[in-house]
Amino acid sequence: MPPTITATDQPLEKLSADAVVVAVGKGPDGPLPTPGAEAVDRLLGGRLFAALADLGARGGEDEVTRLASFGQGPFPVVAVTGLGAPGADGGYTPEAVRRAAGAASRALKGRGSLVTLLAAVGGAPDAERLHAVGEGSLLGAYEFTAYKSDLPANRPLPPQQITVVVPGTSEAETALRRARAVADAVALVRDLVNTPPNDLYPAEMAARGAAAGEKLGLTAEILDEEALATGGYGGILAVGSGSTRKPRLLRLTYTGTGARKKVALVGKGITFDSGGISIKPAAKMEDMKSDMAGAAAVIATVCLVAQLGLPVEVTATVPMAENLPSGSAYRPADVITFRNGKKAEITNTDAEGRVVLADAIARAAEDRPDALLETSTLTGAQMVALGARTAGVMGSDDLRDAVIAASQRAGESMWPMPLPPELRRGLDSPVADFVNANADRMGGMLVGGHFLKEFVPADLPWAHIDIAGPSYNTGGPWGYTLKGGTGVPVRTLLATIEALIAE
Repeated sequence: MPPTITATDQPLEKLSADAVVVAVGKGPDGPLPTPGAEAVDRLLGGRLFAALADLGARGGEDEVTRLASFGQGPFPVVAVTGLGAPGADGGYTPEAVRRAAGAASRALKGRGSLVTLLAAVGGAPDAERLHAVGEGSLLGAYEFTAYKSDLPANRPLPPQQITVVVPGTSEAETALRRARAVADAVALVRDLVNTPPNDLYPAEMAARGAAAGEKLGLTAEILDEEALATGGYGGILAVGSGSTRKPRLLRLTYTGTGARKKVALVGKGITFDSGGISIKPAAKMEDMKSDMAGAAAVIATVCLVAQLGLPVEVTATVPMAENLPSGSAYRPADVITFRNGKKAEITNTDAEGRVVLADAIARAAEDRPDALLETSTLTGAQMVALGARTAGVMGSDDLRDAVIAASQRAGESMWPMPLPPELRRGLDSPVADFVNANADRMGGMLVGGHFLKEFVPADLPWAHIDIAGPSYNTGGPWGYTLKGGTGVPVRTLLATIEALIAE
């Protein structure tokens, strides 16, 4: 069960929990105090900072120091989580607080209840900081154990009850309810991405997505292989042709009361990507179960928008296929006809994401939305250019920049990327409208963006978010991010939609 999170304005000495969480910054000579840490220090008779010095704590990011209270407070353990160095203004960003909260939750497995004073970092708590504390605490407590057998009954569990200390609880409870909704949406993405591909194939993922939407009153439509053929979805059918588990297209629609904008979401749903006939190297191919992270993100986002009751119409168009080699698989040199009539010569069957997205973008554009947001694990070139934690964003200048601004508010690292016109020439084909992959690997992320642009009407604002690295953490945990599915970019998509509503 996910943890509960509530707010209280009770004095610290009247609260009881298995641990109390405070934060310190990183200074040149050791930890920098915050109001919460100073409050616990007073409760411990002025011993906290001396103990931190003795233990060599510095207050750096991802640093969590646990100390026994020795009966000096209503909690047996004090967890001091690091914020890193303060900014030029001497303060800490909401993202620094979010990561510190997540690191504390990860470090406190086996502690059933926490009281956190992180909302006091930087002074009086506001909604943004409360969101950060709530999201970080909840996301850091995530775990995926569906495939663990014989789990010990007494194993250390993540914290199950989190109490945030604030001066007043009414507005705080509203902020924390929102944090709970966001964390649930991110957890849905993580669950889907972490599920093995033998259990999450196109039909199953479509069914799970439809069920999640229908639970919140969304309209769901699933197209099977016959409906895809009738509808002219040649790209989705081609990519899925090598698998016995046939492709699907899921459409989820939410219409909020007083909707002022119509937003299209599109996400790549390759439930497993072997590369097809252009097969990938065996090493790390198991990570390709995450190639449906974009699809999972847009499913979760439209459900989150519905849960929050936002005044907007959102439709998620989600193509799903399994890219495998077989006698029926699509081949290099094949020419594929997409839903909008354009044709592509296939030069690399491992550039399959753009092939299924082409059909989905063409279908989404038929609804005449005000904006189209698409996200996908599109290119390995994204990681070459920006690393494993920063997504690349391309598209219409204004919407691209709006996504970047939203990512900064949400705490998901993204960087604006251009679409240089000279790179489009690499997609020229002697036999079709274009090829699906350029033999020249230079600018691969941007070439992928050019391919998608071919399917976006000229007057439609659009943005493509390449999350090949940020959507799946193959390294150690950090902040509120655990190994496996991360849930990126749900929080940015939500923040972008809210900004579009506010225009």
